[in-house]
Amino acid sequence: MDFKAFRFDKRYGQNFITDVNLLRAIAADAGVTADDLVIEVGAGAGTLTAALCERAGSVVAYEIDRRLESAVAESTARFCNLEMHFTDFMKEKSLPAGKYKVVANLPYYITTPVIFRFVESGNPPESLTVMVQSEVADRITAAPGAEAYGAITANLALRYSASVPRKVGRELFFPRPNVDSAVVRLDRHFKYAEDIADKTVRVIKAAFSMRRKTLSNNLMSALSLTRAIADGAITSCGLSPSVRGETLGAGDFVRLAEALNLFDGSR
Repeated sequence: MDFKAFRFDKRYGQNFITDVNLLRAIAADAGVTADDLVIEVGAGAGTLTAALCERAGSVVAYEIDRRLESAVAESTARFCNLEMHFTDFMKEKSLPAGKYKVVANLPYYITTPVIFRFVESGNPPESLTVMVQSEVADRITAAPGAEAYGAITANLALRYSASVPRKVGRELFFPRPNVDSAVVRLDRHFKYAEDIADKTVRVIKAAFSMRRKTLSNNLMSALSLTRAIADGAITSCGLSPSVRGETLGAGDFVRLAEALNLFDGSR
């Protein structure tokens, strides 16, 4: 494909990778094998798609821009394990019923919605390996108490362990974006039951509803709790009533969600 002749659409956040070695490295970072079903969102010109087809048993790819249909066909012509959809992935009504992995060079403008569409589905993927802006990678992998730590970090940590296997400079994209990127890998863990994780998400959202407020004040406001109930739940977890939500890890939030259930009868 002649990228210089292509009219890039800013609405779709199109920044393509052409370095074959980098594309294959991303597929390797994801741990893709011949036993895997891989879903790719934002296939672009099909360059990463081809690298995934080389390793995976089957690939299901989505691209919203139909103008790239011929480019994808050219990039993936030698493969018969690709199911290609030129449609808006966020409008898809269903995801695979079995095991699968997600690998994608995500358009920056839909990074978080796409990740959580998978994570909060009825059948979350075994892993997600996605190219994101560096600052998003910092946010996803931040430790409690760090400036980048937030509700997104804590929510993902309920179900996934995060790492950054690779950083990618802006010069490796065309057109060149204004920021550097990183490959983030999220691996599914099962530390908490699904119902516990679902309940905990509500507590996390409440804890970060007003970042400069104490955890107690945020719980009172967002969950309509009395001071006594909020402080009682917090102290039962071995925490100070003056603690702020951004200092708590996923396990702390799980314990807090369980403690709030114990206090339900006294609301």
